[in-house]
Amino acid sequence: MIKKFSFLIGVLIFGLHQGQQKKEQLQKQNAELKKQIAQINTDLAKTRSESKLSIAYLTSVNQKLILREKVYNNTQKEKRFIEDDIYLRQLEINRQNKELAVLRKNYAEVLVNAYKNKGVQNKVTFILSSKNLGEAIRRVQYLKQYADYQDKKAAEITNAANQIKKTIAQRQNSVKEKENLLLTQQKDLATINAERAQKEQLVAEFKKNESKLTAELKQKQVQSKALEGQIRAIIAEEIRIAKAEEEARKKAEAEKIRLAKLAAEREKARIEAEAKARAEALERERRIAEAEAKRAAELAAKRAEEERKRNEEAARTEANARDEARKLAAKKASDEAAAKAKAAANKLEAAKAAELALAKRKEEDKKAAESKAMTNYGVSTASGSSFAENRGRLGYPADRAGQITHRFGRQPHPVFKNITEENNGIKISVPSGTRAKSVYPGSVSSVLANNDGTKTVIIKHGSYFTIYSNLGSVSVSKGQQVSSGTPVGTVAQDFDGAYTLDFQVWNGSTPVDPLGWISY
Repeated sequence: MIKKFSFLIGVLIFGLHQGQQKKEQLQKQNAELKKQIAQINTDLAKTRSESKLSIAYLTSVNQKLILREKVYNNTQKEKRFIEDDIYLRQLEINRQNKELAVLRKNYAEVLVNAYKNKGVQNKVTFILSSKNLGEAIRRVQYLKQYADYQDKKAAEITNAANQIKKTIAQRQNSVKEKENLLLTQQKDLATINAERAQKEQLVAEFKKNESKLTAELKQKQVQSKALEGQIRAIIAEEIRIAKAEEEARKKAEAEKIRLAKLAAEREKARIEAEAKARAEALERERRIAEAEAKRAAELAAKRAEEERKRNEEAARTEANARDEARKLAAKKASDEAAAKAKAAANKLEAAKAAELALAKRKEEDKKAAESKAMTNYGVSTASGSSFAENRGRLGYPADRAGQITHRFGRQPHPVFKNITEENNGIKISVPSGTRAKSVYPGSVSSVLANNDGTKTVIIKHGSYFTIYSNLGSVSVSKGQQVSSGTPVGTVAQDFDGAYTLDFQVWNGSTPVDPLGWISY
């Protein structure tokens, strides 16, 4: 039973450790959420003087309320972890009290036994009454072990009591932590209720001015449709010009390639003729070398045969000075013939190597002639960088961070449910004075002046376009080459008082969701 109870306590302690880790994670999350709330409060303080009756302001208030509720929910979870901690600490205290009771009971039994055996108390008498020295030594050791055992049991009781005190203190700390957390929760709940009331008040103000805001919003949508028509016309013209230029380029490139190939063929024919003449000369040299090598080999074989016969004859007859001279002369003639044969073989190998080198150089010269002809006629195979390859890594379209208030596609209005917005891009609420900037290198295709006094910049990136609308002033001009990060203009104030950048990405004549392209 005790083993089962100890196992259960071990499991609960492990759960306590896991709960402590999760509680720390929740505390870290809450700290990060509170930082975000503080940043939103700072942004709201900056925009309060501009206009409270704007989607950006309402979105910020709503976002702050969502973060507050996340903090509250995390605090609820943290409170449950603390309650589990208090419960497990109490279980641990109960277990330790039981262990302490067992230790005290065992120690009491030891003391009772010591009292009953009073003779042992008189240690000197107990030792001196030994029959011999060996027994006396054993009795000394026994008394020492008995005293050590008593001290050990007393120390165990002291340690157990101290451990209980420590666990009780930890439990009391957890109780105090829970009380502080409850106070924080009450404050957070009051703040949430106040901010929820603020949101409801803002929505009520929107509703109060619904007719005015709806009329302005519809007018803005009409202007956006007109601007979209202009953008589509400009992009269609850019595509038409690009196609015409591409066709002209392809024709010019094809003509260049044709002329370059003709020049290359003429050069190849010249190289082929020169190589053929050289190959014929090398072939003649090789045949001569082969004939010389053959004659030299035959002569060497003949000399070697004569030398063999002379050696055989000299062996049969008595050697004399005259025979020795003939023998030396024959060996010299044989060595000379062998040397000539080796030289002829080397010459033959050189002739063959020269033929192989000529064939290899001929092919290399042909390739070089073709490459030179292509270069002379301006034929190029180099390709530029691709906008599409940088999808998801494009720069942010403003020099200050902002909040996305309108997303791509058909979206219901956040307040007026009877109005649906059609967005070809995203709208980013930014601080006053923020500048829009190019997200990728390209050329300015057009700068448009809109009916509401704002401006729009269209930048071409190959077959892609980026569009920056609702600009109060523009710092680029048509045809200008821009880099990634080049300022294109200052963001203007929208009809609701917020400073909003309308940013779009088009793939040819089709708008795409910018959030899949930019890094933010």
